[in-house]
Amino acid sequence: MANKTIFITGTSTGLGKLTAIHFAKLGWNVAATMRTPEREEELQQYGNVKLFKLDVTKVDQVQSAADQAIAAFGRIDVVVNNAGMGTYGPLELAEEKDIDWQFAVNTRGPINIIRKFVPHFRASGGGMFINISSFMGVTTAVPLGSLYNMSKFALEGLTEGLYYELKPQNIELRLIEQGGSSGNNFQNNIVWNKDPNVNVYDEMIGKVAGMMQHADSSRLDDPQIIVDAIAALATGESSKFRTVIGEDGNNLLAMRNSVPIEQYLETIAQGYK
Repeated sequence: MANKTIFITGTSTGLGKLTAIHFAKLGWNVAATMRTPEREEELQQYGNVKLFKLDVTKVDQVQSAADQAIAAFGRIDVVVNNAGMGTYGPLELAEEKDIDWQFAVNTRGPINIIRKFVPHFRASGGGMFINISSFMGVTTAVPLGSLYNMSKFALEGLTEGLYYELKPQNIELRLIEQGGSSGNNFQNNIVWNKDPNVNVYDEMIGKVAGMMQHADSSRLDDPQIIVDAIAALATGESSKFRTVIGEDGNNLLAMRNSVPIEQYLETIAQGYK
């Protein structure tokens, strides 16, 4: 039986790269995509990994990367929508380009990928999409994250909605709800919405930025736990539709589900006053 193949977006750093390496070591073929594959050295050391240039916000690159990966491996069995970014700060102060970018990467990007691969999965008799979301996609936990929350809430709704239309075609959908993990560069990639002429948000920005910068490293999840969860879904070891990673995410979700929304929102708000 031929080795299975996984297609992963955003593999230049962090979770995406770790996932690509993990599946390569498992013996899978790996289509590792990133915006600048010419700079990647580590993944090129694996004979069962091929690199493809891909910016998920560009439909022409999605078409090209997918076609090249299918041509290279013959069949794609699992697609991991991992590429993502974060915009934080008051919505009022966000620049138009950053609003559009947040949606384009975190929500429209997976849409672009899914639309391309559905016909391939159908022709192959089935497949699986694993969408990397966040526990911020099922609950709010940090002020000034309205745009990021919006993009992940949308991804959740997209994935649930697709279940009904794709399940009859033997196309599975899964969600990974991750939180903060060690070894990633999420904080360094955050775009902060600020305006020196508007200071009403300064105190809150300071608290949230400080919380992110000085987060207790012992509370961060080991990224390998997330990789293992992805692998469990891809191999069929787990059939969970939604996998919440880590103590913080599970505790927040439990609180969200156990109290009225008004109480939940006020409880979170009190932590930043």
